[in-house]
Order: sequence, then C-alpha cells, then structure tokens
Amino acid sequence: MSDLREKQLTTENVFDGVLLHVYRDEVELPNGHHTVREYIKHPGAAVMIPITDDGQIIFERQFRYPLDMELIELPAGKIDPGEDALDSAKRELEEETGYVGETFIDLGLLHPCIGYSDEVIYIYLVKNLTFVEEQQDKDEFIETFEMSLGEALDAVRSGQITDAKTIISLFRAEKYLTGEWEESEASIYHNDE
Repeated sequence: MSDLREKQLTTENVFDGVLLHVYRDEVELPNGHHTVREYIKHPGAAVMIPITDDGQIIFERQFRYPLDMELIELPAGKIDPGEDALDSAKRELEEETGYVGETFIDLGLLHPCIGYSDEVIYIYLVKNLTFVEEQQDKDEFIETFEMSLGEALDAVRSGQITDAKTIISLFRAEKYLTGEWEESEASIYHNDE
C-alpha cells in the first residue's frame, strides 16, 4: 500500500469567524510536487436520534440560511470548547427539543465535508426521554415534530429529507433498531454517568 499522506509546508489562517476558521496551507504531495489546500477548521458536532416511548423520532424543521430554505433534520449542535461529544449531545437535545434523555447509544461518527473541512459529527440514538422545557438559543427558530422510522426513511427516499447527517444517522439507527447492528458493538451511556 502506498503512502498518500501530504506534508504541510506552510499554514496561514485567512479567516477567523464565530464558528468557522479558514486556513490555506502549502503542502508537498507524495510525488514531491507542491500545491495549496484550503480548508475549514470546525469544533465538531453531535447529532441525536431521540426516540419516544411509543417509537416516534423527534425531528426539527429549521431555516438554513446558506441554502435559503427550510430543512428537516435530526437535532444536532456544535461541541463547545472543552466539552466532549456526549455532553454536547445531552445539552443540545435539551436546548433544541426540550427533552432530556436517559440512555445514549453511540452509533459512531461521520465526516460530512472531507474535501474542505475537518468537521466530525458524533451520532447518538437517545431513549427514555423526559420532556422538561425547550431552551432554544435566542438566534434559533426551530419547530419540532415526530415521525416514525418508516416515515422518516420514506422522506429520505422522496427527497423531503436531504440533510446528510440526518440521512446517515437514520440508516445507522435502522440497523441498530432492527437488530442488524449487534448491541454489544455500540457503547451505551446512561445520563447519570
């Protein structure tokens, strides 16, 4: 197997935003040639698949400015500095939906933008929900609603759900919930841990 790693020669921070930080690096390719790589550093995020006691999944509808449209998504949010992914998942679930989860099942991670970002999204299936109160950030306008897994997968097939993190998370949840994913292969955390 050949070594495909690129060697960083220089790095330049070209933009520092509230969420995103843009870099331009000069790199040496495996063949010795040089080129430029531009990329975004992202703090990472967690996405949750909250399942009610009657088997419904809690979704969100929100306006996404870059696409100028409302999208259907699973609850998700960025990881704050010094916070781990599980704590982020717990916090974001409560803030965005008003629910606290008792059981968090780690379904792995995904890299949504491998060509231009280092973002990592951690996926958690959440069970044993208790509604407390929505605490949405002042700049968030989110409508929550419920669908069954079957309805959600139909919405993916029909193009109603196009968000990549939601699609991947739903397919992983389907494998777990139908028993195709061995329970012993997933880490399970309880809220008191």
